[in-house]
Amino acid sequence: MKLTGNTIFITGGTSGIGRGLAEALHRLGNKVIISGRRAALLDEVTAANPGMEGITLDVTRLDSIQAAAQELIAKYPDLNVVFNNAGFMPFDDVSGPIDDAVAQELVATNLLGPVRVTAALIEHLKSRPEATVLYTSSVLAFVPLAGNAIYSATKAAIHSFALSQRFQLRNTSVRVQEIAPPWVDTDLIYKSGDPRAMPLADFIEQTLVELAKDDPEVIVDAVRPLRDNPGAGEHTLFEAFNQSLAENPIPTGA
Repeated sequence: MKLTGNTIFITGGTSGIGRGLAEALHRLGNKVIISGRRAALLDEVTAANPGMEGITLDVTRLDSIQAAAQELIAKYPDLNVVFNNAGFMPFDDVSGPIDDAVAQELVATNLLGPVRVTAALIEHLKSRPEATVLYTSSVLAFVPLAGNAIYSATKAAIHSFALSQRFQLRNTSVRVQEIAPPWVDTDLIYKSGDPRAMPLADFIEQTLVELAKDDPEVIVDAVRPLRDNPGAGEHTLFEAFNQSLAENPIPTGA
């Protein structure tokens, strides 16, 4: 993806990785429009970044997505980058009954949300000379975290979807890239300063470098071994990864 001269729409742009990348791309001179469910947070971020704009969107609701898409195309006809970043990450325990409402919201937000947002804007993107669809998946798409089983599954599904969409768009002007972050120290789980978590500033800096290479997947060096996990040794690495976290749990703030 080229890093300048874009009009970029970012879902989940009010905090964490979404806000970090929105602000970095804004500083590079791109026109950036962020979305979120809470107008007050959108106002806070856009006020801190003059020239950035916000649009209210609930990615779990199809009517909200369709309304936002119509507004975006009307107000920003040069829109050429859609960055699907909205998501949340609750802990769960699938060794027993699950909270069905939370599971449905996870699928609606982390999987159907990006699929529907892209679908609502894809014909417009195909009309642009150069366009990019970005998805935030996770390294957990390749090495699931057992204590976030449903979240990990939604990210594996987004990885699979991105592969298929990339192939189907191969003869168009639209590229599909997937950002697969490691554990980054944000409020997605609990911002704690844990040394195992990558500082957000470092992640943003390294991700911009990788994003500019135009590779299908945007992976920071620290997690390449985990990205390469699927294969004959998958179960061994999965067991070791999860055992290490069982012995030294991720802080939750609870």
